[in-house]
Amino acid sequence: MPGEFDFIRRFLSHFPRARVPVGPGDDCAVLAPSRGALCVTTDAVVEDVHFTRAAFSPGDIGHKALAVNLSDLASMGATPRWFVCALALPKDFPLRDLAGLARGMAALARAHRIFLVGGNFTSARELSITLTAAGELSRPPLTRAGARPGDLLYVSGTLGDARLGLVHLRAGLKRGPAVRRQRRPEPRVALGRLASRFASAALDVSDGLAQDLGHLCAASRVRATVELERLPMTAAVRKALGPQGALAGGEDYELLLAVPSGRSRAFERACARADQPVTRIGHFSEGKGWVCQDATGRVLPPPQGFDHFRQPVAGLTLPNSKAKPVTLLSP
Repeated sequence: MPGEFDFIRRFLSHFPRARVPVGPGDDCAVLAPSRGALCVTTDAVVEDVHFTRAAFSPGDIGHKALAVNLSDLASMGATPRWFVCALALPKDFPLRDLAGLARGMAALARAHRIFLVGGNFTSARELSITLTAAGELSRPPLTRAGARPGDLLYVSGTLGDARLGLVHLRAGLKRGPAVRRQRRPEPRVALGRLASRFASAALDVSDGLAQDLGHLCAASRVRATVELERLPMTAAVRKALGPQGALAGGEDYELLLAVPSGRSRAFERACARADQPVTRIGHFSEGKGWVCQDATGRVLPPPQGFDHFRQPVAGLTLPNSKAKPVTLLSP
Protein backbone atom coordinates (compact mmCIF):
# COMPACT_ATOMS: atom_id res chain seq x y z
CA MET A 1 0.00 0.00 0.00
CA PRO A 2 1.48 3.43 -0.95
CA GLY A 3 2.47 5.72 1.91
CA GLU A 4 2.45 9.48 2.41
CA PHE A 5 5.68 10.13 0.52
CA ASP A 6 4.54 7.97 -2.39
CA PHE A 7 1.45 10.16 -2.64
CA ILE A 8 3.56 13.33 -2.48
CA ARG A 9 5.99 12.13 -5.15
CA ARG A 10 3.24 11.02 -7.51
CA PHE A 11 1.23 14.21 -7.02
CA LEU A 12 4.21 16.52 -7.59
CA SER A 13 5.21 14.70 -10.77
CA HIS A 14 2.33 16.38 -12.60
CA PHE A 15 3.49 19.95 -11.88
CA PRO A 16 6.44 21.88 -13.34
CA ARG A 17 9.24 22.75 -10.95
CA ALA A 18 8.69 26.20 -9.47
CA ARG A 19 11.43 28.79 -9.90
CA VAL A 20 11.65 29.76 -6.24
CA PRO A 21 14.58 29.77 -3.77
CA VAL A 22 13.09 26.80 -1.87
CA GLY A 23 10.15 24.76 -3.12
CA PRO A 24 8.40 21.46 -2.33
CA GLY A 25 10.30 19.06 -0.07
CA ASP A 26 11.35 21.45 2.71
CA ASP A 27 9.49 22.62 5.80
CA CYS A 28 8.56 25.90 4.11
CA ALA A 29 8.65 27.36 0.65
CA VAL A 30 10.83 30.44 0.20
CA LEU A 31 9.45 32.95 -2.30
CA ALA A 32 11.00 35.94 -4.05
CA PRO A 33 8.34 38.53 -4.95
CA SER A 34 9.32 40.62 -7.96
CA ARG A 35 6.61 43.29 -8.06
CA GLY A 36 4.52 45.01 -5.43
CA ALA A 37 2.47 43.78 -2.51
CA LEU A 38 1.24 40.21 -2.21
CA CYS A 39 -2.40 39.06 -2.07
CA VAL A 40 -2.89 35.79 -0.16
CA THR A 41 -6.09 33.75 -0.04
CA THR A 42 -7.15 30.32 1.16
CA ASP A 43 -10.15 28.22 0.27
CA ALA A 44 -11.21 24.58 0.48
CA VAL A 45 -13.39 22.18 -1.47
CA VAL A 46 -14.83 19.35 0.61
CA GLU A 47 -16.49 16.11 -0.43
CA ASP A 48 -20.29 16.11 -0.02
CA VAL A 49 -20.20 19.89 0.41
CA HIS A 50 -18.75 21.21 -2.86
CA PHE A 51 -18.68 17.99 -4.87
CA THR A 52 -19.40 14.27 -4.80
CA ARG A 53 -17.04 11.75 -6.33
CA ALA A 54 -19.95 10.16 -8.17
CA ALA A 55 -20.76 13.37 -10.06
CA PHE A 56 -17.31 14.98 -10.39
CA SER A 57 -14.25 13.41 -11.98
CA PRO A 58 -10.92 13.67 -10.12
CA GLY A 59 -9.84 16.20 -12.75
CA ASP A 60 -12.95 18.30 -12.08
CA ILE A 61 -12.19 18.32 -8.36
CA GLY A 62 -8.57 19.36 -8.86
CA HIS A 63 -9.57 22.11 -11.29
CA LYS A 64 -12.26 23.48 -9.01
CA ALA A 65 -10.00 23.50 -5.95
CA LEU A 66 -7.56 25.82 -7.68
CA ALA A 67 -10.18 27.82 -9.58
CA VAL A 68 -11.96 29.06 -6.45
CA ASN A 69 -8.67 30.44 -5.11
CA LEU A 70 -7.71 32.02 -8.44
CA SER A 71 -11.10 33.71 -8.48
CA ASP A 72 -10.27 35.44 -5.17
CA LEU A 73 -6.97 36.68 -6.62
CA ALA A 74 -8.80 37.86 -9.74
CA SER A 75 -11.21 39.95 -7.66
CA MET A 76 -8.29 41.88 -6.18
CA GLY A 77 -6.64 42.48 -9.56
CA ALA A 78 -3.66 40.28 -8.67
CA THR A 79 -1.40 38.22 -10.93
CA PRO A 80 -1.29 34.62 -9.63
CA ARG A 81 2.21 33.42 -8.66
CA TRP A 82 2.32 30.52 -6.14
CA PHE A 83 0.13 28.14 -4.19
CA VAL A 84 0.40 25.42 -1.57
CA CYS A 85 -1.93 22.44 -1.39
CA ALA A 86 -3.11 20.47 1.66
CA LEU A 87 -4.77 17.20 0.65
CA ALA A 88 -6.82 15.07 3.03
CA LEU A 89 -7.40 11.67 1.41
CA PRO A 90 -9.45 8.64 2.42
CA LYS A 91 -7.16 5.68 3.12
CA ASP A 92 -8.54 3.77 0.14
CA PHE A 93 -8.16 6.70 -2.29
CA PRO A 94 -6.96 5.20 -5.62
CA LEU A 95 -3.64 6.34 -7.05
CA ARG A 96 -5.25 6.78 -10.47
CA ASP A 97 -7.70 9.25 -8.93
CA LEU A 98 -4.84 11.14 -7.29
CA ALA A 99 -3.21 11.42 -10.71
CA GLY A 100 -6.46 12.69 -12.22
CA LEU A 101 -6.87 15.25 -9.45
CA ALA A 102 -3.31 16.47 -10.01
CA ARG A 103 -3.76 16.68 -13.77
CA GLY A 104 -6.92 18.79 -13.45
CA MET A 105 -5.21 21.15 -11.03
CA ALA A 106 -1.95 21.31 -12.99
CA ALA A 107 -3.67 22.15 -16.28
CA LEU A 108 -5.36 25.18 -14.74
CA ALA A 109 -2.12 26.15 -12.96
CA ARG A 110 -0.25 26.12 -16.28
CA ALA A 111 -2.95 28.21 -17.95
CA HIS A 112 -2.53 30.93 -15.30
CA ARG A 113 1.22 30.48 -14.73
CA ILE A 114 0.89 29.78 -11.03
CA PHE A 115 3.33 27.35 -9.41
CA LEU A 116 2.85 24.73 -6.71
CA VAL A 117 5.52 25.39 -4.06
CA GLY A 118 4.53 23.13 -1.16
CA GLY A 119 1.77 21.46 0.78
CA ASN A 120 0.78 18.56 2.97
CA PHE A 121 -0.91 15.14 2.82
CA THR A 122 -3.00 13.54 5.55
CA SER A 123 -5.63 10.85 5.82
CA ALA A 124 -9.30 11.61 6.45
CA ARG A 125 -12.73 10.04 6.16
CA GLU A 126 -13.72 12.30 3.26
CA LEU A 127 -11.71 13.91 0.49
CA SER A 128 -10.90 17.60 0.99
CA ILE A 129 -8.46 19.97 -0.67
CA THR A 130 -7.35 23.21 0.95
CA LEU A 131 -5.25 25.62 -1.09
CA THR A 132 -3.49 28.82 -0.15
CA ALA A 133 -2.64 30.96 -3.16
CA ALA A 134 -0.58 34.13 -3.50
CA GLY A 135 -0.57 36.75 -6.23
CA GLU A 136 1.30 39.97 -6.87
CA LEU A 137 -0.20 43.41 -7.31
CA SER A 138 1.04 45.98 -9.81
CA ARG A 139 -1.65 48.49 -8.73
CA PRO A 140 -3.56 49.14 -5.50
CA PRO A 141 -5.83 46.18 -4.72
CA LEU A 142 -9.49 46.15 -5.58
CA THR A 143 -11.39 45.67 -2.33
CA ARG A 144 -15.04 45.53 -1.31
CA ALA A 145 -14.87 48.92 0.36
CA GLY A 146 -14.22 51.26 -2.59
CA ALA A 147 -17.66 51.73 -4.19
CA ARG A 148 -19.11 55.24 -4.02
CA PRO A 149 -22.53 56.76 -4.77
CA GLY A 150 -22.76 57.36 -8.52
CA ASP A 151 -20.60 54.36 -9.44
CA LEU A 152 -22.02 51.90 -11.93
CA LEU A 153 -22.42 48.19 -11.17
CA TYR A 154 -21.04 45.59 -13.61
CA VAL A 155 -20.86 41.82 -13.63
CA SER A 156 -18.81 39.58 -15.89
CA GLY A 157 -20.05 36.64 -17.94
CA THR A 158 -23.46 35.16 -17.20
CA LEU A 159 -25.24 34.33 -13.94
CA GLY A 160 -26.97 31.20 -12.70
CA ASP A 161 -25.13 28.66 -14.86
CA ALA A 162 -23.49 26.83 -11.97
CA ARG A 163 -26.79 26.56 -10.11
CA LEU A 164 -28.50 25.20 -13.21
CA GLY A 165 -25.60 22.77 -13.64
CA LEU A 166 -26.22 21.51 -10.12
CA VAL A 167 -29.90 20.99 -10.94
CA HIS A 168 -28.90 19.06 -14.05
CA LEU A 169 -26.48 16.86 -12.11
CA ARG A 170 -29.17 16.15 -9.56
CA ALA A 171 -31.44 15.04 -12.42
CA GLY A 172 -28.76 12.65 -13.68
CA LEU A 173 -27.56 14.77 -16.61
CA LYS A 174 -23.80 14.42 -17.05
CA ARG A 175 -23.03 16.91 -19.83
CA GLY A 176 -23.85 20.37 -21.10
CA PRO A 177 -22.59 23.95 -20.67
CA ALA A 178 -24.26 24.43 -17.28
CA VAL A 179 -22.83 21.18 -15.90
CA ARG A 180 -19.38 22.25 -17.03
CA ARG A 181 -19.77 25.61 -15.27
CA GLN A 182 -20.56 23.73 -12.05
CA ARG A 183 -17.68 21.30 -12.40
CA ARG A 184 -15.02 23.53 -13.94
CA PRO A 185 -15.54 27.24 -13.22
CA GLU A 186 -13.22 29.63 -15.05
CA PRO A 187 -11.66 32.30 -12.83
CA ARG A 188 -11.67 35.76 -14.42
CA VAL A 189 -8.00 36.50 -13.79
CA ALA A 190 -7.36 38.55 -16.95
CA LEU A 191 -10.47 40.65 -16.34
CA GLY A 192 -9.40 41.29 -12.76
CA ARG A 193 -6.08 42.73 -13.90
CA LEU A 194 -7.82 44.83 -16.55
CA ALA A 195 -10.47 46.05 -14.11
CA SER A 196 -7.81 47.20 -11.64
CA ARG A 197 -7.18 50.13 -14.03
CA PHE A 198 -10.80 51.33 -13.86
CA ALA A 199 -12.84 49.89 -11.00
CA SER A 200 -13.26 51.29 -7.50
CA ALA A 201 -14.33 48.00 -5.87
CA ALA A 202 -14.75 44.33 -6.71
CA LEU A 203 -15.41 40.85 -5.37
CA ASP A 204 -16.05 37.45 -6.91
CA VAL A 205 -19.51 35.93 -7.07
CA SER A 206 -19.03 32.71 -5.12
CA ASP A 207 -22.11 32.63 -2.86
CA GLY A 208 -24.51 34.14 -5.38
CA LEU A 209 -24.85 37.76 -6.45
CA ALA A 210 -27.66 38.17 -3.92
CA GLN A 211 -25.29 37.42 -1.06
CA ASP A 212 -22.09 38.91 -2.44
CA LEU A 213 -23.54 42.25 -3.52
CA GLY A 214 -24.72 42.66 0.06
CA HIS A 215 -21.14 42.25 1.25
CA LEU A 216 -19.92 44.91 -1.18
CA CYS A 217 -22.64 47.35 -0.14
CA ALA A 218 -21.94 46.81 3.56
CA ALA A 219 -18.19 47.26 3.16
CA SER A 220 -18.58 50.39 0.99
CA ARG A 221 -21.54 51.79 2.97
CA VAL A 222 -23.60 52.36 -0.15
CA ARG A 223 -26.92 51.20 -1.60
CA ALA A 224 -27.18 49.30 -4.89
CA THR A 225 -30.05 49.05 -7.33
CA VAL A 226 -30.01 46.06 -9.69
CA GLU A 227 -32.06 46.20 -12.90
CA LEU A 228 -33.45 42.70 -13.39
CA GLU A 229 -33.89 43.15 -17.14
CA ARG A 230 -30.16 43.74 -17.52
CA LEU A 231 -29.00 40.56 -15.81
CA PRO A 232 -26.84 38.51 -18.21
CA MET A 233 -28.27 34.97 -18.42
CA THR A 234 -28.24 32.21 -20.98
CA ALA A 235 -31.59 31.27 -22.48
CA ALA A 236 -31.49 28.00 -20.50
CA VAL A 237 -30.97 29.79 -17.18
CA ARG A 238 -33.64 32.38 -17.94
CA LYS A 239 -36.15 29.62 -18.69
CA ALA A 240 -35.25 27.30 -15.79
CA LEU A 241 -34.41 29.72 -12.99
CA GLY A 242 -35.42 33.23 -14.02
CA PRO A 243 -33.69 36.38 -12.78
CA GLN A 244 -34.40 35.73 -9.09
CA GLY A 245 -32.99 32.20 -9.31
CA ALA A 246 -29.90 33.44 -11.14
CA LEU A 247 -29.31 36.03 -8.42
CA ALA A 248 -29.53 33.41 -5.66
CA GLY A 249 -27.32 30.75 -7.26
CA GLY A 250 -23.76 30.33 -6.03
CA GLU A 251 -20.46 29.26 -7.58
CA ASP A 252 -20.61 31.37 -10.73
CA TYR A 253 -17.17 32.83 -9.90
CA GLU A 254 -17.86 35.89 -12.01
CA LEU A 255 -16.60 39.32 -10.95
CA LEU A 256 -18.86 42.00 -9.51
CA LEU A 257 -17.38 45.46 -10.17
CA ALA A 258 -18.08 49.04 -9.15
CA VAL A 259 -16.83 51.49 -11.80
CA PRO A 260 -16.99 55.30 -11.53
CA SER A 261 -19.35 56.65 -14.19
CA GLY A 262 -16.60 58.79 -15.70
CA ARG A 263 -14.52 55.67 -16.43
CA SER A 264 -17.35 53.42 -17.58
CA ARG A 265 -17.05 53.97 -21.34
CA ALA A 266 -13.30 53.46 -21.30
CA PHE A 267 -13.79 50.35 -19.17
CA GLU A 268 -16.36 48.90 -21.57
CA ARG A 269 -14.11 49.61 -24.58
CA ALA A 270 -11.13 47.97 -22.86
CA CYS A 271 -13.21 44.90 -22.02
CA ALA A 272 -14.46 44.64 -25.61
CA ARG A 273 -10.90 44.84 -26.98
CA ALA A 274 -9.77 42.15 -24.53
CA ASP A 275 -12.80 39.93 -25.27
CA GLN A 276 -13.91 40.09 -21.63
CA PRO A 277 -17.72 40.23 -21.54
CA VAL A 278 -19.18 42.52 -18.89
CA THR A 279 -22.70 43.87 -18.40
CA ARG A 280 -23.82 46.99 -16.56
CA ILE A 281 -26.62 45.80 -14.28
CA GLY A 282 -27.23 48.73 -11.95
CA HIS A 283 -25.79 51.59 -9.95
CA PHE A 284 -24.83 52.70 -6.45
CA SER A 285 -26.36 55.49 -4.41
CA GLU A 286 -26.36 56.76 -0.86
CA GLY A 287 -27.93 54.44 1.69
CA LYS A 288 -27.45 50.80 2.59
CA GLY A 289 -28.34 47.35 1.29
CA TRP A 290 -29.59 46.68 -2.20
CA VAL A 291 -32.85 46.24 -4.12
CA CYS A 292 -34.06 44.84 -7.44
CA GLN A 293 -35.96 46.88 -9.99
CA ASP A 294 -38.14 45.32 -12.70
CA ALA A 295 -38.77 46.67 -16.20
CA THR A 296 -41.62 48.90 -14.94
CA GLY A 297 -39.43 50.47 -12.28
CA ARG A 298 -41.14 48.57 -9.46
CA VAL A 299 -38.78 47.88 -6.53
CA LEU A 300 -38.62 44.25 -5.39
CA PRO A 301 -36.93 42.73 -2.34
CA PRO A 302 -33.73 40.85 -3.18
CA PRO A 303 -33.60 37.05 -2.87
CA GLN A 304 -31.48 35.27 -0.29
CA GLY A 305 -27.97 34.23 -1.26
CA PHE A 306 -26.05 31.20 -0.04
CA ASP A 307 -24.64 30.83 3.48
CA HIS A 308 -22.64 27.73 4.49
CA PHE A 309 -24.23 27.72 7.94
CA ARG A 310 -27.83 28.10 6.85
CA GLN A 311 -30.19 25.79 4.98
CA PRO A 312 -29.23 24.99 1.38
CA VAL A 313 -31.28 26.72 -1.29
CA ALA A 314 -34.18 24.59 -2.54
CA GLY A 315 -32.81 21.42 -0.93
CA LEU A 316 -30.65 20.59 -3.94
CA THR A 317 -28.99 17.19 -3.68
CA LEU A 318 -26.55 15.09 -5.63
CA PRO A 319 -26.22 11.33 -5.55
CA ASN A 320 -23.01 9.92 -4.17
CA SER A 321 -21.70 6.46 -3.45
CA LYS A 322 -23.65 6.15 -0.20
CA ALA A 323 -27.13 4.70 0.11
CA LYS A 324 -28.89 8.03 0.51
CA PRO A 325 -28.40 11.35 -1.31
CA VAL A 326 -26.20 13.98 0.28
CA THR A 327 -27.23 17.62 0.33
CA LEU A 328 -24.69 19.65 -1.61
CA LEU A 329 -24.44 23.00 0.12
CA SER A 330 -23.73 25.12 -2.92
CA PRO A 331 -27.06 26.49 -4.22
